[in-house]
Amino acid sequence: MTIHGFTDGAARGNPGPGGIGIVLRSESGETLLKEKKYLGKVTNNVAEYSALIECLLQFTELRARNKISCTRLVMHSDSELMVRQLNGQYKVKDRELKKLYDKVRELIHGLQIEFSIMHVPRELNREADALANDSIDEQP
Repeated sequence: MTIHGFTDGAARGNPGPGGIGIVLRSESGETLLKEKKYLGKVTNNVAEYSALIECLLQFTELRARNKISCTRLVMHSDSELMVRQLNGQYKVKDRELKKLYDKVRELIHGLQIEFSIMHVPRELNREADALANDSIDEQP
């Protein structure tokens, strides 16, 4: 079975208040997990990587609890920079992003299943985008 993950990170002000939104769906479209989280003051790129890391951690936990079984994880993100970095098209030059990039690579390696990440237009990532923005809006 293939699981589809959708992630988005948002930062207002870049850097500014940031949040993440993640969604995991089965190949039939069933929502397995939706989560949002406030990050505090971050850049947009840090928020995007943080969203992917959180999604990978949640996916790993769902698998460990035998809630899902799959052979393939396909991630969807509207962050063209992050997707191109992870697919080897761009180098990661920023030191802080490099740490997050390395964490993502470590998590992917630990999955021991087929993994891919693809860039999608923002319109196809609305649910994760809304969750990320909600996490910021909910702050006092």
